[in-house]
Amino acid sequence: QVQVVESGGGLVQAGGSLRLSCAASGRTFSRYAMGWFRQAPGKEREFVAAISSWSGDTTYYADSVKGRFTISRDNAKNTVYLQMNSLNPEDTALYYCAAYGGPMRVQVRSWEYDYWGQGTQVTVSS
Repeated sequence: QVQVVESGGGLVQAGGSLRLSCAASGRTFSRYAMGWFRQAPGKEREFVAAISSWSGDTTYYADSVKGRFTISRDNAKNTVYLQMNSLNPEDTALYYCAAYGGPMRVQVRSWEYDYWGQGTQVTVSS
């Protein structure tokens, strides 16, 4: 069982930056691939970024955030981060962190993830 708790959301002006954190419980954090997803009002949850288990040497990004967002992990702190730069109003959403414990080293499909946090709100004003 893994519990994940997101933090770091807030209100920021367009062009600004935020860093989201996701703290996970458990001594086996490093074996989980981790992902960030987001859901805007009236829209479906969408993939944002994912990082592979263990060393985190493999990352994937949605086209809409590529070059602006960076996912990373610190296994010693049981934490995964999402650095978000050059934010725009279209990035406004509830951001979720999730943990995947399946056989793949990295996972982009939301329905494959095992554990989810409650989300942290990111609002970008124009």
